[in-house]
Amino acid sequence: MASKVRLYVDHPLGEGQSVPLSREQAHYLFGVMRLTEGTVLSLINGVDGEWDAEIVKAGKKGGILLCTNQTRPLQMPPDLWLLFAPIRKERTAFIVEKAVEMGVSRVCPVQTDFTQSANRIRQDKLQAHAVEAAEQCGGTFVPPVDDLAKLDRLLADWPSGRQLMFCDEILIGDPVGLPQIAGPWAILIGPEGGFSQAERDRLRALPFAHPVSLGPRILRADTAAVAALTVWQQALGDWA
Repeated sequence: MASKVRLYVDHPLGEGQSVPLSREQAHYLFGVMRLTEGTVLSLINGVDGEWDAEIVKAGKKGGILLCTNQTRPLQMPPDLWLLFAPIRKERTAFIVEKAVEMGVSRVCPVQTDFTQSANRIRQDKLQAHAVEAAEQCGGTFVPPVDDLAKLDRLLADWPSGRQLMFCDEILIGDPVGLPQIAGPWAILIGPEGGFSQAERDRLRALPFAHPVSLGPRILRADTAAVAALTVWQQALGDWA
């Protein structure tokens, strides 16, 4: 019997590989989803693609799954980072979830001059949101979610060859103007209060930073993240 359940596990996957379940995973599969021995579900680990696995042992405190066959190979997203200033808890979680669904390779919360929710960030919780998003959207890769970092430090240590799409709200109404440069990219979304003038001046002076507009209206930070990812994916990503 097959199920529609997809589960992320921190364990190698391969033909004939047994996968032990934690107490929490066993509770979810057997207590919440009511799966039983013999049921087949889908497993991902962010490395080995997607595998069918049969439940061979089900218990209240644990269980064992057995991988049978690979159903999808690992599909990597474009080499795209999303840098964003944290906002309210549920909206920050939304940004992480949509970033995973839309295809990024790394999620980077950043502290800017006007960031107001930096003290509420928990990296482990955001990483769990990324895992859940991959489970639900059919993804086989889970991007890492970094700890909060100061924007000025990230810019000072910026890797050579990576372009930065800097979404600048003062360009409202201008054409998007995203340069067609192949290779690694990142997108930077500001906080609810926007970027400070000092940050804007510094970004505009960087040769790898490209200020762009996101259309004729000012967008909320979480909406801006989705809009920016859409613009980039259609122009330079794997949607093109």
